[in-house]
Formats: sequence, structure tokens, C-alpha cells
Amino acid sequence: MKIGKIIGIVLIAASLYMGYLGINKVSNSSAEIEVLGLEIDASNDSGKEQGFIYIGLAIVLLGSGVYSLNNK
Repeated sequence: MKIGKIIGIVLIAASLYMGYLGINKVSNSSAEIEVLGLEIDASNDSGKEQGFIYIGLAIVLLGSGVYSLNNK
């Protein structure tokens, strides 16, 4: 197995992990509570930003990994 294919597989695995972290960070950065009929929304905008950055990096890593695997 060539080193390029190994690097491609590692990049794809890293992209899956970064995507998982990003999705969890975005989904856990907001919460809603209902108190006495009023709905209160508490969101963490910086957490959402970090989550979207992780997802963007995951896309870049995935593209790099696929390119490395297909490169001859």
C-alpha cells in the first residue's frame, strides 16, 4: 500500500471525527426552557461558530483524503 493511500485514509478518518465534533458542538450550543408558559432560548453563538468551523475543516479534510486516494 502506498503512503498516499495511507495518508488519504487518515485524512478521511480525521474528517469524520471533526464532523462529529462539529455537529455535536452546534447541537449542544442552544437550549430552550419553558417557564410559566414563556419559552426562553439560551444559545451560545461562539459555540455555534466553532462547530461550523469544525464542519468546514471536516469538508476540507474529506476532499483532501479523497484526492489523495484517487491520485495516481
